[in-house]
Order: sequence, then C-alpha cells, then structure tokens
Amino acid sequence: MPTSASQSPDNQLSPPNPPPKQGAKPIPFLISVAIGIIVRFAVPKPAGVSTKAWQLLAIFLSTITGLVLNPLPVGAWAILGLTVTVVTKTLTFSAAFNAFTSEVIWLIVISFFFARGFVKTGLGDRIATYFVKWMGKSTLGLSYGLTISEALIAPAMPSTTARAGGVFLPIIKSLSLAADSKPNDPSSKKIGAYLVQSQFQSAGNSSALFLTAAAQNLLCIKLAEQLGVQISSPWLTWAKFACVPAIIGLLATPAILYKLFPPETKNTPEAPAMAARKLEAMGPVTKNEWFMVGTMLVAVSLWIAGEKLKMASVVAAMIGLSVLLSLGVLDWDDCLSEKSAWDTLAWFGVLVGMAGQLTTLGLVGWMSNSVADLLKSMSLSWPAALAILQVLYFFVHYLFASQTGHVAALYSAFLAMHLAAKVPGVLAALALAYNTNLFGALTHYSSGQAAVYYGGGFVELRDVFKVGLAMALINEKKKGFRNFDSGQFIHEKLRRIPITGLKGVKSWI
Repeated sequence: MPTSASQSPDNQLSPPNPPPKQGAKPIPFLISVAIGIIVRFAVPKPAGVSTKAWQLLAIFLSTITGLVLNPLPVGAWAILGLTVTVVTKTLTFSAAFNAFTSEVIWLIVISFFFARGFVKTGLGDRIATYFVKWMGKSTLGLSYGLTISEALIAPAMPSTTARAGGVFLPIIKSLSLAADSKPNDPSSKKIGAYLVQSQFQSAGNSSALFLTAAAQNLLCIKLAEQLGVQISSPWLTWAKFACVPAIIGLLATPAILYKLFPPETKNTPEAPAMAARKLEAMGPVTKNEWFMVGTMLVAVSLWIAGEKLKMASVVAAMIGLSVLLSLGVLDWDDCLSEKSAWDTLAWFGVLVGMAGQLTTLGLVGWMSNSVADLLKSMSLSWPAALAILQVLYFFVHYLFASQTGHVAALYSAFLAMHLAAKVPGVLAALALAYNTNLFGALTHYSSGQAAVYYGGGFVELRDVFKVGLAMALINEKKKGFRNFDSGQFIHEKLRRIPITGLKGVKSWI
C-alpha cells in the first residue's frame, strides 16, 4: 500500500522552531545587578562620601556594567537604571530626567538626522567616489582618497558608525571585489584587509578633527562644562587644538599601515575607471544633494560663528534640520525611523544625568582628590600627571564596548583628576576628548565602526588586535603632550609640515 504524502518521511512536518527567548539575558543581568549590590552593601562607604552619592555610584556602575555585558538593549537597560534611581529615591524625578533637556543631547540627535541625509541623498557616496577616481591608481592612493574624503564629510556627518556602514565599507567592498580580493578568503589580503584597516584607524583622526564630527565630542564638552571647564568658541577652539595631531594622523596612518600591514596588490589601475563608471551611473548632482551641501555649509558656518552671533550650536542644528525638512530632503518619517537617534537620546540622557549628579553630590570631587593626592605623593609635575592619566584613560578602553559609554563612565572622573593635579583645564578636557576618538580603533568591539569594519569579513581578529595596539602606541607618542602647553607647539608643527612633507611627518611621529 503506497504511503500518502502526509505520511511520507520526506514530507513530515519538521518540529517548530523554539520561540526566541524574551526579556533580559540571565547571566549578564545577574552580573550587572550584582555589581551594584556589592558596591552598595558590601564595600564600605568612604568617609566624606554621602550615602546618597554612594548609592547613586552603585546604580551607575550597575548601569555601566549592563552597557558592556548587554543583558538588554542599551536604551532599555539605561531606562531600568533610571527607574531604580527614582524608585529608591536616590534622585527625584526632575533630577533624574534633567539631562533630557540638555542642548548637547539634542545636538547629537539632530546630528544623526544629518547623517541620514548624507546617506539618503547619496552625497557621501559621491564625494568618496570622486576621490577614488582622482587618487585610486595605487592601493596607497586609494587609501588616501578614502581617508581625505571622510575627513571632508565628517563635520557634517557626525556619526563614525554611519560613515563606516553607509559610505565607506560599501565602497571598499566594491573596490576589493573588483581586484579579486574577497571577504572571508585568503584573497582578502590583496587590498581589502589593508583598506579596511587603514580606513578604520584613520576614522578616529577624522572624528577628532572637528567638534561636530562625532557624537562623543559633544558629550565631552558638556561634561567638561559641568566641572567648570568653559571652552569659548568651542568649534574653533576644538579645531585649533586638534588640527595638528589629527592632520598628522590622517597623513601618516595610511603610510604607516602600508609598512605594518602591507597589501599584496600595490597597483589598482582599474579603480579610477570603475569609479568613473559609478559616477556616470549616478548621473549629475541632484537637487537634493545641492540642498544638502548648502544646508550643511550654513550649519557649519553658524557653528563656527556661534560665539559672535550668540547662537547655541543646537539652534544652528535645528535651523539646518528645519531647512532639510522644508525642502523635502528629509521627511518626518526619516526622522522617526532613525532608531539610533532616539536610542541615543534615551541612554545618553540617562548616563549624562547620572554623571552630572555624581558630580553634584561630590563623589567625583572626592575621587579626583584621592588620585591627585596619590600623584602628589609621587612628586609628579602636572605634565607627568597628564601623561599618566591620559594613558590610563586610553588603555582602560579594552574593558568597554562603546566610546560614549566610556565617556559617560570615566570622562568626568579623569578630568577632575587632571584638574586636581593642576593640569590646565582646557588642555585636559580636549586631550581626553581626542583620546576618546582614537581608542575607538583598539579592538573589534571598541566602537560601532569597529563592529562594522570587522563584520565586513576582510580582517582577521588577531590582526585587529595587533594593528590596534601598534597604532595606539604610535598615536599616544604622536600627541607629544610634553610640549603641548602653548600655541608655540602648534606654530612649530604647522611651520614644519609644508617644508618637510611626509618625511617630516614620519620623523615627527
């Protein structure tokens, strides 16, 4: 008797897939909560620290641990931490939510909308493709073309992750495949692995070059203000202090990696032709691209002149966003669907609020004075204290999976330590902020762009760690803090660059 279709072994229904697990991941959840409980109840409260401050520290550390271990999405976990502060009456409702009205937080949110405009209009892709056409006859030239184009885009597209995933990794993939360099394959070493490493390591310098080139830059400025470090004309001041090390880094990084992590294929004569074909397919610059260019020029001009015009940076950003919405370059659905912006609003607001309250309650001051006393007992000058604290701040990032999480957890404390050690406030604040961009390239988990570039499949994990550590040591030496105490340092380095060229850059490093 023949077997019916329903009884045939080949046609038997497979067991249904088990439903996905809901809620928090148990082990990361328990570890994160345990950290807070241990600090609150098992660790003796130091003399001079209030019970409320110590309790908030416990909640804060539990929140930070959760951001690293990820028992829930970061926004959800931050809301849980905020809820605990209110339920335990550690903070009042108004104090807990005070940071959500911060200008810096909303400037970050609007920056994500600008980044979406660059991707939606294709303007970022077009700019990068032009540089490939102009400079892409060799693998090293390709790298410089991509690096320079990112530096130009960065101040108006202030999300390194968005630049990586929306513009540069797709271009690198196309160029690599055209050169028969495939991801997850030995052929990735032809050009793909080098281009990824070079762009990944250069991105930190692009982000550090301008205040508006990365969201964490704005967060650093806000936290510095909470500690009394006021930076006049922040956009211009940031550019003045960052331009020399950032430009040196942008010029030197592709060349250094060309020696440390060389591509197998040195010449790419087909890349300019490929870029030309792509530009032809893209057609002439569209109306929306011109609108995007004009709007961002206006926004950047207002950021630069904000001090004289008495216009806050967030107001300039609101004007730019309003123009893009009015012209139809962006629509409200674009803003609503930009999940990263709203997620950032949630967890940035929580972390900035907690960090600010820790300062208000005196905990950050107590911690910084304790470390400062230790440094004084070692009879260190402020330049030596600056060097030690900067290195510690940089390499502790191996314990973090987020640049912004690191800033929220440690920036205020480290800046307060600098101030207690008599380091000039503006120098300390900006040096820490600059480091925040550079340590995003330490590992495959150290930043959003790290995950994007590693996920491309061109680079092996051991190479990410090896190159990350090597470039970290070079970058720390490059900054030359021992001389970075006056405008003379900037003047001397700028004077040397045009004369000595790239050889002078290498000798400076």
